[in-house]
Amino acid sequence: MTDMRIPLAGVIGSPIAHSRSPRLHRHWLKTYGIEGHYIPMDVGRDDLEQVLRTLPKAGFVGVNVTIPHKETVLALADQVTDRATLIGAANTLIFRADGKIHADNTDGYGFIENLRNGAADWDPTSGPAVVLGAGGAARAVVASLIDAGVPEILLTNRTRVRSEQLRDDFGQRVRVIDWVQAGNVIEEGKLVVNTTSLGMIGKPELRVPLDGLVRGTVVTDLVYAPLKTRLLQVAEDAGCHTVDGLGMLLHQAVPGFERWFGTRPDVDNATRAAALR
Repeated sequence: MTDMRIPLAGVIGSPIAHSRSPRLHRHWLKTYGIEGHYIPMDVGRDDLEQVLRTLPKAGFVGVNVTIPHKETVLALADQVTDRATLIGAANTLIFRADGKIHADNTDGYGFIENLRNGAADWDPTSGPAVVLGAGGAARAVVASLIDAGVPEILLTNRTRVRSEQLRDDFGQRVRVIDWVQAGNVIEEGKLVVNTTSLGMIGKPELRVPLDGLVRGTVVTDLVYAPLKTRLLQVAEDAGCHTVDGLGMLLHQAVPGFERWFGTRPDVDNATRAAALR
């Protein structure tokens, strides 16, 4: 017999049944022979704090956090990383042995790793990035692009005031473009990123004109359902280098899994297949 507890982790959100994270983490647990579990938990706003304070007592070592709690958990955490503070949201929580909650944001890490793996020739310093959208995902993307050395970010959003707020938070490397002019600046980008939900199954299509796409431009879409969005299909037809959004989901999960279970997992073809299964 042993008195060591089996490590537990999971993902908290509402709704949560659609999440691919359980498939991903269970694949890694099985692949590396780790005796642990990863559980989806549908938790409402009113119960979030009580649940987070209780989970460490039940053997949980941490959780992923998704909509609608990624901003709320910052106020509930005992320690927050600088990048989570800058982005204004956390997606990864680590429960320390003393019961304190450590909050981090690995979305930007996942975004950059996905780009580096899917478009190995992309040089961040080669020119501007065009970013569509100014929500929470865009904040993580912009922070990571600035860290990577992108000289200018052309940011456009249907609600301009959100773009301006993001520019105020991240500085003058961010240039705000009116949404109606989005199609006109696409040709300036060495990288084009859709951070909106437009194009996702069940959502309206991304209606930004795409005829300005230039052959060789790197184009990526954070949407991964469908895996090949209209944006990626049009970009592929135009000779662009496309990177789908699934890889970001996979790579952002790596740091959390390593902290919770003590093994740094690989993102490979088997990992992608497990997430898509």
